[in-house]
Amino acid sequence: MELTRARAGRREVQPSLFAHSRKDTPAREYVCDYVFRPIAHLLVLVLLPLRVPPLLVLLAGTATGLAAVGALGGRHLLFAALLVQAKTVLDNADGQLARASGRVSVLGRYLDSESDLLVNAALFAGLGYVTGHLLLALVAFLVLTLVLSADFNLERLYRCERGETVEPMPPASGAARPFARAYSVLYAPHDRLLERLVEARLARLHADGPARLAYHDRWTLAVVAQLGLSTQLAVLGVCLALGRPTAYLWLVLACGAAILVLALRRERLVRARTIFTEFALEERRRG
Repeated sequence: MELTRARAGRREVQPSLFAHSRKDTPAREYVCDYVFRPIAHLLVLVLLPLRVPPLLVLLAGTATGLAAVGALGGRHLLFAALLVQAKTVLDNADGQLARASGRVSVLGRYLDSESDLLVNAALFAGLGYVTGHLLLALVAFLVLTLVLSADFNLERLYRCERGETVEPMPPASGAARPFARAYSVLYAPHDRLLERLVEARLARLHADGPARLAYHDRWTLAVVAQLGLSTQLAVLGVCLALGRPTAYLWLVLACGAAILVLALRRERLVRARTIFTEFALEERRRG
């Protein structure tokens, strides 16, 4: 009887831990949530009782990503594909472990972003070497960086527009300070540029409160979330396993085009909302 209760207790605790370790986001990246995150949770269940620091998992993920680059350079495409997926699992596990153990840190936040950038840059350099399309790989890397930046910033601006306080660069001290400075050089210009572009477009469209909410719509977030890093690396793994690394470079460019199409759609939403508001005001005057 007592053993049965203990087992039932474990079944109740683990799902709650799984829910607690999930990052709170207004839109889900399905490949991450339904594939990599559950696998990472199994790893978290092993590491949590051992009190393994989340930063150690983060560094292991970075090392695995760089090992994938080495395999890619040696033209071991299938092995590189497997290592890329292992890197994604570890990348998810470090954040889940930090949230589950209550050890979320500013250092981890900055180091995670910068290690992802390092691994991505190395992967695209490897793709350029393997495919022989160095320029295409460089352009694809820049496009992917902008797509991932759009993913982060569209969610941030969505939250801000609805009254939430979101700090893109939390204050850093001690060991985190150099990484915060690196972030201010590598990422902060993207954040500021995108925010200025959004505000400039909204001002040009004379967007009021309802029109601004229409612009920062949840549907756009849901689509852009599917272009996140976990999905990108899953698709890269498929392309490598199929022996088609060049195909992934073109797919990244297609993701960049999709961001532009979504931007045009959002502007149409603003215009439609503005016309509706003006029509409603005109009707009130007549009434």
